[in-house]
Amino acid sequence: SSGEERDFPEQRLTLVLALATLVSAFGSSFQYGYNVAVINSPAEFMQQFYAATHLERHGRPMEDNLLTLLWSLSVSMYPLGGFFGSLMVAPLVNKLGRKGTLLFNNIFSIVPAVMMGVSEIAMSYEIIIAARFLVGICAGLSSNVVPMYLGELAPKNLRGALGIVPQLFITIGILCAQVLGIRHILGNSTGWTLMLGLTAIPAALELLVLPFFPESPRYMLIQRGDEKTAQKALQRLRGWDDVEEELSEMRLEDQSEKAEGRLSVLSLLSQRSLRWQLVSIVVMNMGQQLSGVNAIYYYANSIYASAGVKLDDIQYVTVGTGAVNVFMTIAAVFIVEASGRRLLLLCGFGICCAACVLLTVALSLQDSVAWMPYISITCVIVYVIGHAIGPSPIPYVVTTEMFRQSARPAAFMVAGSVHWLSNFTVGLVFPFMERGLGAYSFIVFCVVCLLTLVYIWLVVPETKNKTFLEICQMFASRNKVEIKLGDGELPLKERSALATAL
Repeated sequence: SSGEERDFPEQRLTLVLALATLVSAFGSSFQYGYNVAVINSPAEFMQQFYAATHLERHGRPMEDNLLTLLWSLSVSMYPLGGFFGSLMVAPLVNKLGRKGTLLFNNIFSIVPAVMMGVSEIAMSYEIIIAARFLVGICAGLSSNVVPMYLGELAPKNLRGALGIVPQLFITIGILCAQVLGIRHILGNSTGWTLMLGLTAIPAALELLVLPFFPESPRYMLIQRGDEKTAQKALQRLRGWDDVEEELSEMRLEDQSEKAEGRLSVLSLLSQRSLRWQLVSIVVMNMGQQLSGVNAIYYYANSIYASAGVKLDDIQYVTVGTGAVNVFMTIAAVFIVEASGRRLLLLCGFGICCAACVLLTVALSLQDSVAWMPYISITCVIVYVIGHAIGPSPIPYVVTTEMFRQSARPAAFMVAGSVHWLSNFTVGLVFPFMERGLGAYSFIVFCVVCLLTLVYIWLVVPETKNKTFLEICQMFASRNKVEIKLGDGELPLKERSALATAL
């Protein structure tokens, strides 16, 4: 039938779409991952620099408490910047567009890269702390804007796969920072400033190349009302001329939104038709961060040390863990369209939950059973695998899919703020938890994983291969509302699709 022929070209990943995905993910998401891990390996040399600077200024050694405070500030300024970056998402993407925001965002990468690069010459650790905050803003913006941009560029059958690409580049960024942090590469007393400054390279590349790619067609049509540009962009992205079907789906969404009005964060919070979508993204983002993934990275070195891995070899085991993370995220890109979002989330949180229980047992028996340390290492790796297939990448994909055009920026703002605040909380609280609870810290993470899993099981529907409007309809009955469609009724084909969705 002609319908099947028309649907066929949609399935293709065209060169323009592939390159736009790679450029925006490398230019923005890669930096987020890189800056998460970059200060892990040169930590001792940076702290020596802090102490030496203090000694030169004041003529007396720095107290341990002050050094600990300055160091925890250097670490936690990054997620705090991420939180502020998330608050800027909605105003920027509505004003500058998705692509425009990604280009503007490079200011928050290049400026701090230069600051960190010259910190040693300037003999100032304050510069590093301020730069970590700025580069955090960059990460907060990119972690929300890249998935939004790619989710709006992709045809519905590729939305899941392309939505995971930003997370893949985050894991590649982490791995790169771990590799460069090996002692005889840059993780030493002379190389650490260069290592911190390297974050400017992806930003510069994105500034040069991204302007040649199209802006989000949905943004151009629905928010700018510029149908001609939207059509041209779609034709370039799909690699063929007949994009009428997709355009009419966007017009339909536009119409339905005119009936409901544009949304700010406050009106988003009070909107009945979006209540369960909002609760779902908050739960998933909290689950993603509070399930202890950052603590596992944070704790991996000490687990490996107590497992009898030689101190010099720990950096290589850490790189190995990073490589597993990248590999499993690549696997998720290929299985998300076949297995769907819901299954990956459920499996991922389930695996993490089980790994936390086993890790608690293994850590508490570490000293009494000779082979227990190897079980600990295995648990860490299994946990990383579980997180990489579901909890890490999928919340971004689902946030794009659960909201329509006018609500999406505000939704990403809420999701991003929850994500970064939870990240900040774990970074701040975990050292005290570790001191107070020891091995039992992971029971807390296990409970978080379990609660998130139960919520997803009960509430979150499968969104694979659905249009944005169909997903909205799936939630309508749970929200006890009807979706208005403005003047135009749904065409027959859409109506039957909705009937099956419901």
